[in-house]
Amino acid sequence: MQIIEDSLDQLLKQVAIRTNAVANREEVEQAVREIISNVIKDGDEAVKMYEKKFDNVDLDSLKVTEQEIDDAYAQTDDKVIQALELAKENIISFHKMEVEDSFIDAKKKGIIRGEKIAPLAAVGLYVPGGTAAYPSSILMNVIPAKIAGVDRIVMVTPPQKDGLNKAVLAAAKIAGVDEIYMVGGAQAIASLAYGTETIPQVDKITGPGNVFVATAKKQVFGQVDIDMIAGPSEIGVIAGSQAVPSQVAADLLSQAEHDKLARPILVTDDRKLADAVSAEMDRQVDLLPRKEIAKAAMDNEGFIAVVDDIDDAFTLMNAVAPEHLEVQLPDAIEYLNQIKNAGSVFLGFSASEPLGDYLAGPNHILPTGGTARFFSPLGVQDFVKRTQFVSYTREALKKEKDAITTLARVEGLEAHARAIESRFDD
Repeated sequence: MQIIEDSLDQLLKQVAIRTNAVANREEVEQAVREIISNVIKDGDEAVKMYEKKFDNVDLDSLKVTEQEIDDAYAQTDDKVIQALELAKENIISFHKMEVEDSFIDAKKKGIIRGEKIAPLAAVGLYVPGGTAAYPSSILMNVIPAKIAGVDRIVMVTPPQKDGLNKAVLAAAKIAGVDEIYMVGGAQAIASLAYGTETIPQVDKITGPGNVFVATAKKQVFGQVDIDMIAGPSEIGVIAGSQAVPSQVAADLLSQAEHDKLARPILVTDDRKLADAVSAEMDRQVDLLPRKEIAKAAMDNEGFIAVVDDIDDAFTLMNAVAPEHLEVQLPDAIEYLNQIKNAGSVFLGFSASEPLGDYLAGPNHILPTGGTARFFSPLGVQDFVKRTQFVSYTREALKKEKDAITTLARVEGLEAHARAIESRFDD
């Protein structure tokens, strides 16, 4: 992997450069716009037509039956079930701590103010099919929604010629998905956003997908809420001389194998470590089943930056704002406050990134593409809405009447002022 040794200013310019991940973006936008329009117009008929066109599957029914789900669960390896159950336990214990309470403030006489927190009524989850089927992502999306109190969780996933992935259906049963439909791509997103004769309309759509899914989520935002527009996976590692090169390389490759546009980055103040990690990555990548994907990621977006000191490493990594950030330094937790921008942080030599992907409990649905500067991981907060309320007695309103009418009139909104004054007309 490329090793860069330069001034901090030049390195900051380097991290800002990214390959354009989507060719022919306007063609994708237009194709998705047409799919959404047809699903709105023709409902199930359009969905089935697109499944025949894109997945080469003729569907009589879109819904997966309870019997099919139960059979898949029974046929899933016990070790997989046990691992999913342990992951569920950890995800629940972590996300329960995110729950927010409604509040009421009645400190001033005659005035009641407050905020009511309520769950969304229905949420849709998109689950990719084929080789990109990730049972762990089902747990990560569904469990926070369940803790928030969402009544109805609807899952969509592309149909497969050989049947749906059994571990995916088992994970859906374990997580508590209410309904599952066989539909993928932009047509699945359109179905969730607008509803069809079979698939119910939801309030929010979460879950990863290909460029057509991501584009559809962007286009239906406003009709429904979405979690985020997910980009290629990213991992940043800050490491010093005490890091083990083979472990650093293995962690970088854990994300490089996801996508040819994944971004593995090491920042270190030790040139010997940089050389050793680069050599280890070249050795280890050839041992991977997905080596072609991982190699492309290393060449397209990966690099190792050598900086003057660890403070510069944090400055550079904050500019990257990676999806995942490992800090492989002694007493790593002491550096937590130096981290300004990262989706999820892994502290210490044993906190390897896949720990967060599968079992630790914090969510693995994370901001990518530098959006960790302003986005957060998926959590319980994403599945609730806040309603604020206020109650004034006539006496309390009278005390603040003049301030309200003054501000209304300075903004040129006379009717606002008169609405307040009408309470005091004889």
